[in-house]
Amino acid sequence: MLEVETITPTTDLATWAARARELREQTLREVARVVVGMDRVASRFLIALCAGGHVLLEGVPGVAKTTLSKTLAQILGIQYQRIQFTPDLLPSDVTGTYIFDRRTNEFTLRKGPIFCQILLADEINRAPAKTQSALLEAMQEYQVTIEGTTLPLPRPFMVLATQNPVEQEGVYRLPEAQLDRFLLRIEMGYPGPDHEKAMLKLHSQPIVIAPQLFTSELILTLRAQVNRVYCKEELYTYIIDLAEASRRHPDVALGASPRASLTLLRCARSRALLDGRTYFTHEDVQTIALGVLGHRLIIRPEAEVEGKSAKQIVREIIESVPVLVAN
Repeated sequence: MLEVETITPTTDLATWAARARELREQTLREVARVVVGMDRVASRFLIALCAGGHVLLEGVPGVAKTTLSKTLAQILGIQYQRIQFTPDLLPSDVTGTYIFDRRTNEFTLRKGPIFCQILLADEINRAPAKTQSALLEAMQEYQVTIEGTTLPLPRPFMVLATQNPVEQEGVYRLPEAQLDRFLLRIEMGYPGPDHEKAMLKLHSQPIVIAPQLFTSELILTLRAQVNRVYCKEELYTYIIDLAEASRRHPDVALGASPRASLTLLRCARSRALLDGRTYFTHEDVQTIALGVLGHRLIIRPEAEVEGKSAKQIVREIIESVPVLVAN
């Protein structure tokens, strides 16, 4: 096993790729001890972690979204805060505010829970758009402005938000500008019968506390290695072609933005690194495409009436774009 102390940021990429793959396998093992059947979700989370982005976990109540989030935060071992979003939550409840101190006769800053390294925004769609927008600056610029004073957030900083896509009463749809800030959207469905049986057996045993596998320095160094993953010229063209195809698709009112293209590139590189490779392929791009594009595409109303979903449209986009092979 490679120890963190034996490798440095200047170590060759192959060594870092081996370390990244080892960390991924360890993380999946530890998550499985707490939450059953979450290998795919945990793998996507690690991709977003290495790519330096935010995650939107989407699923009906009771599929362990919050439990999984807490477990992943324990494994990362970095400063963690949780906000339960409610209709009466104010932006200042997220960012903080200045309060008058009678002892000093001065206004002092009381920082909000956003001043952490991983923020769990639980049921984010229960808060109105004004409160949701309090996260925008933090997610994009990694800073918070409170009454004209701009304060940096600790690095690494990551928002892990959960939402229930089924409920329509008492919830507020996330605006497109905020959805675009999430690197990946990960859908969590119901477990299969075997996984649910394993879950029942697991919860009959003593509670397991997941160990810390990461540090702040290790996360930042892994992110620096992502840009070193090799990309062929044909893959740059392939990513652009996918974005262009989404903009021309007859069922799409608004296609992928240039930010989406950048996200596809970075997530494909991150997936390859976590798989122990120093290069990525079109398969990495295709595997991550739904998580990157699904929440960014605006589907035409008539297509929604016909029952078309983002998953179907992304699949059609992938099938319509030929894979380029170098001569």
